[in-house]
Amino acid sequence: MFIPVLHRELKIAMRKGSEIINPLWFFLIVITLFPLSIGPEPQLLARIAPGIVWVAALLASLLSLERLLRDDFLDGSLEQLMLLPVPLPLTILAKVCAHWLLTGLPLIILSPLVALLLSFDYATWKAVTLTLLLGTPTLSFIGAIGVSLTVGLRKGGVLLSLLILPLYIPVLIFATSAIDAASMSLPINGYLAILGAILAGTATLSPFAASAALRVSVQ
Repeated sequence: MFIPVLHRELKIAMRKGSEIINPLWFFLIVITLFPLSIGPEPQLLARIAPGIVWVAALLASLLSLERLLRDDFLDGSLEQLMLLPVPLPLTILAKVCAHWLLTGLPLIILSPLVALLLSFDYATWKAVTLTLLLGTPTLSFIGAIGVSLTVGLRKGGVLLSLLILPLYIPVLIFATSAIDAASMSLPINGYLAILGAILAGTATLSPFAASAALRVSVQ
């Protein structure tokens, strides 16, 4: 059942192209505005670039989180998905994977452009790509729990942000530290290992936590 749900999510998203493009535009606009506002000095850009990249990625992911479950809740299809003869965590996992394919993967594809805008060298660009590869799925898994808790609330977007932004902080810290270390030619394997461990933990626990939260929210 994983593949049909994943295909359904991707097909629905493709019909609403703006929901895919808007987070990417937001990410690129933030990345572009910082060099324009502070000047093109390479040393200054190298100092603040890790924070710029990851704050932009975090906010772009947050911008697209509500559609993870909200549209299905409004049209009644969420209840039908919950009644399928398959474990609900598997359905949640498929929806989270679809969300990452539509929001996280494009950010990784755009990383060469980010490197060009922020004057990254090869080692720093590699660190950006690896941290996005490990960190953006974690954002989607954590976000699924917050969306499940707030899906039944009117105007739950603000509450969603308050719930999950503190949980994003460890990913933000270790990802920016890895990029900063790479820019100084220091090893980043430790940071990547921690990001990988966080990803493994959230991928294991998030579908079950989101399923439990969703049952409470829908009832």
